Amino acid sequence: MTQTPAAPHSRLEDIQGLLTGCLFVALGICMFREAAPFTGGTTGIAFLAHYFFHLSLGAVLFIINLPFYIFGWQKLGHAFTVKTFVAVGLLSIYVELLPQWIAFSHLDPVFAALMAGLLVGTGILILIRHGASLGGVTIMAVYLQKTRGWRAGHVQMVIDACILMTAFALTDAHKALLSLLGAFALNLVIAVNHRADRYYGA
Repeated sequence: MTQTPAAPHSRLEDIQGLLTGCLFVALGICMFREAAPFTGGTTGIAFLAHYFFHLSLGAVLFIINLPFYIFGWQKLGHAFTVKTFVAVGLLSIYVELLPQWIAFSHLDPVFAALMAGLLVGTGILILIRHGASLGGVTIMAVYLQKTRGWRAGHVQMVIDACILMTAFALTDAHKALLSLLGAFALNLVIAVNHRADRYYGA
């Protein structure tokens, strides 16, 4: 049976995808702040700087991704890099604004870690389907998949595991396990749903 060619997303659809995906990720990060001190990817690195050097989380998120934009521009194309730049900028703004818009009077730590992982994973999935990412290690993972055939999800998982190992060295076992639970939920969403052969549209 002949497969119908995938219809690309319109510019308006891409805009709503970036706005929505980044908002999901930012809400997940707010919940991570309440329950688990660490997560994976460049967000995890930004958390380290935020907690231990008392730097603005949004600003650190934006700055640590700058070298990856150059790499992405050269290796993965201009459209992907521009969308990623916009996505990281939006996320940086959201994570600074959301604490002014939402607060949690009661939030179970286990639920928060699990829900945060699901929200971040869903947000990242939305961004991937609109040809964007949140920069950093995701850019490297996508590049290695394109050039060496390594599945991006597996590469991301290995990098996240390395970052999260610091949780056991820098915090108590309970919070470290909550961080791992959140990372597991995040990667599960992407692993189950990120299948190019099941998704039509770009």
